[in-house]
Amino acid sequence: MTPALVAAGIALLAAVATHRAGIELTEAAGFVTGGLTVWLLVRQNIWNWPIGIANNLIFGVLFYHQRLYADMTLQLFFLLLSIYGWISWLRGKTGEDRLHITRTPVQTAIVCGGIGIAATWAATLYLVRINDSAPFLDALTTVMSLIAQYLMTRKYLENWTIWIVVDIISIGLYSSKHLYLTSVLFAIYIAMCVVGAIEWRRSFLRAAHA
Repeated sequence: MTPALVAAGIALLAAVATHRAGIELTEAAGFVTGGLTVWLLVRQNIWNWPIGIANNLIFGVLFYHQRLYADMTLQLFFLLLSIYGWISWLRGKTGEDRLHITRTPVQTAIVCGGIGIAATWAATLYLVRINDSAPFLDALTTVMSLIAQYLMTRKYLENWTIWIVVDIISIGLYSSKHLYLTSVLFAIYIAMCVVGAIEWRRSFLRAAHA
């Protein structure tokens, strides 16, 4: 599956670079790296982190041009969390620090929920002041994405549920900005997240019964 994704991505980028696809190169590059990142994550492949960092940089530029400032800033936080996740997964490959898929602790869920509500409210007020083009949705998806990304770095199973909600909201947001290829990417993300949730749950259950 991964070679097919890579081949399809190269074909898309080639079409865009030669002006045959009618799509901006930045959006196309974000589409390719984003799809590959999530697929590698589903497979628990550590290469999802460096490719994800490249995706963060690309989407940071794209969202800046679309005046989605929270989404743009989100990419910086994603980059930092990706570095953290990369280190955590590398450290957890062997030894006592091995990182396993687990359920999100109740205390962690409560803290993340409280922070999420407060941060979304504060971010919405700020984005209104700086003339963001979609302040509430931009704030909501940004905060939820950060929470999901953190849960993912700790291999908490529930990260996939949050990602699915974020992706559904994002499809509408990016369609309204005429970022149709990005909307398609987020639709693909939903399918991948469903697969990821199933695969991670299977791994969790296998470990629990081992």
